[in-house]
Amino acid sequence: MSLPPTLYLDAIETDLRAALATREGPAAPLYGMMQYHVGWLDASLAPVEAPRGKRLRPLMCLLACEAAGGDWRSALPAASAVELVHNFSLIHDDIEDNSETRRHRPTVWSLWGIPQAINTGDAMWAVARQTCHRLTAAGHPPERTLRVMATLDEACLALCTGQYLDLAFEQQETVSLADYMQMIGGKTAALLSAALAIGAILASADDEVVASYAGFGRELGVAFQITDDILGIWGDPEVTGKSAASDILARKKTLPTLHALAWERAQGGSELAQLYAQPSLTEGDLPRVLAILERAEARAFAEELAQRHIDRTLQHLDEAGGCGAAQQALRELALSLVGRTI
Repeated sequence: MSLPPTLYLDAIETDLRAALATREGPAAPLYGMMQYHVGWLDASLAPVEAPRGKRLRPLMCLLACEAAGGDWRSALPAASAVELVHNFSLIHDDIEDNSETRRHRPTVWSLWGIPQAINTGDAMWAVARQTCHRLTAAGHPPERTLRVMATLDEACLALCTGQYLDLAFEQQETVSLADYMQMIGGKTAALLSAALAIGAILASADDEVVASYAGFGRELGVAFQITDDILGIWGDPEVTGKSAASDILARKKTLPTLHALAWERAQGGSELAQLYAQPSLTEGDLPRVLAILERAEARAFAEELAQRHIDRTLQHLDEAGGCGAAQQALRELALSLVGRTI
């Protein structure tokens, strides 16, 4: 980015550490597990430098606040709260997906068990709400703090709704494209949209400007997920860090696959549906699946849809009317997220 993000990211990290500071007493390991998840401690709860994630959502919250004319420092409690909500959802997602690793480390549940992991995620959600209350101390009027909390709560519910749909789809033979778009709108886009809206709210922006930043985040989240779906099938393993066609082997119902399944049904066929109905897929099944996707022009369909959402992303950003280095940084960051090498 033309605007160095280090200043913002360092401030986010400092604020997060204050929010998750260990309380004294026999429950201290609860805070240790939260600190482990965000990358500050190792499995023995000793300090470590571990992968921490991109801190994308809090960064965009602060950039939106500055771009809309506010003091980004006063938005730090909200940015931290957004990141804590994101991480609470990841702790629970790892349990629901039976994932034993995240960011190349054991997940919380795989180290301390499912009951403690559920409780750790719940505690992180509670800390997120506590953190929001610090906005008033940072100089924001109580009604603005309440609006931020309402926006974050709505996003949290949308996030859980999207996760419900994602889990439900695993048991459904047929998933419509409309249902899939609703799912990613909740699971992937809702919190990003809220992060940007909250930044604008804390800059005292007009409702129209807040809506434009929210739309920017929502469309960016959708475009990001569609791009991820494309990479999960056709991405370069050297770039993506996972094996080629990993989403096919996992029988994930991603956008290209759902398009191909719908195309196949319209043709009166069922080869792909039968393959996905198997208990598992092997490397030997990949050529057949990829051939069906090619006949259905699934990649072109997904790329065209992603581009439409990218165009809407930038349109919303232009409509927000922000200016300066922060606004340009938001544009560059958005394009970097959806322009990943395929």
